[in-house]
Amino acid sequence: MANSKLQALWNHPAGPKTIHFWAPTFKWGITIANIVDSSKPPDQVSYAQQTAIMGSGLIWTRWGTVITPKNWNLVSVNFGMAVTSMFQLARKTQHDYLSSNDKQAASESIEDQ
Repeated sequence: MANSKLQALWNHPAGPKTIHFWAPTFKWGITIANIVDSSKPPDQVSYAQQTAIMGSGLIWTRWGTVITPKNWNLVSVNFGMAVTSMFQLARKTQHDYLSSNDKQAASESIEDQ
């Protein structure tokens, strides 16, 4: 039974014998890099880069579901790219806009005393 499932995977049109398997597999490096970068300070995050990764992830996630054969490896890696880039953009936005308002409010309250 396991042998037949492995053989079906091996012979699948988007299986390991094709570029349709290996390109998305290596693309996981972008998602992993985004996860690792979440430990870096938010001021080092690039709006342009993360927006491009998010857009690419969303577009290719959709594309992976409409092509024949469906390429679930492509769908999953691009969904991961979109989610991790949205997280990075949220961190950057919070750092740039929300935390500066908090600092300003705190400095105003100190001045009022």
